[in-house]
Amino acid sequence: MNAQEASKLIRNWLESERLEIRQVEDPQAILHIHVRYPPTKQGHLFNVVIPKDRNLALVYSITRVDQGQQDTMKKLSNDDSDSWEEWLHETRINLTSSDLDWVLHVGQKKNEISGPLQAFNLSRPVWFDGLTQNEFMHTMRRVWLTKLSLIHQIKYGFGNGNGKPGPVYDWNSNKTNISRKSQINNEIGTDETGGFGKDFDPLEWT
Repeated sequence: MNAQEASKLIRNWLESERLEIRQVEDPQAILHIHVRYPPTKQGHLFNVVIPKDRNLALVYSITRVDQGQQDTMKKLSNDDSDSWEEWLHETRINLTSSDLDWVLHVGQKKNEISGPLQAFNLSRPVWFDGLTQNEFMHTMRRVWLTKLSLIHQIKYGFGNGNGKPGPVYDWNSNKTNISRKSQINNEIGTDETGGFGKDFDPLEWT
């Protein structure tokens, strides 16, 4: 299977599941599309990418943590730094056993105490020699369920927030501006899910 064949298959599979897709201009990819998954009002923004010169399809989703939840995390870190560091540790351990690749964007340390969780990126590659409809759709499902689990974990521990997406420190650093340029242009940041569970915003698909 080559990249063009994989691209055609993936589009057909997504359409057969009645998932909304939108093409993204990306000079570094054979295929880059936004997908609303699951196909409900509460669906989130997913990215499906086939990078150039790679024999794989990558599924990933980025989520920003609500400003109010970040404030509650800061309060916990100030009141009980050990409990906050333990929460981060357990979260990393759980993600490591999820069969996904992941990145946690955590605020700057202050007095050796980690800042709040500001965003997270969950992803999983599927190589072409194992690319089937079953494997691809279960990858979408696995990313979604792991994302949902972390969202509920945050809501349980730090409340529903105030409905506004919080800051993400390392997205604003000079080091990551270049690497994130295409992501910003591709509106990946619209997957902010500020209050975790708001209805899907149709403006994302205009």
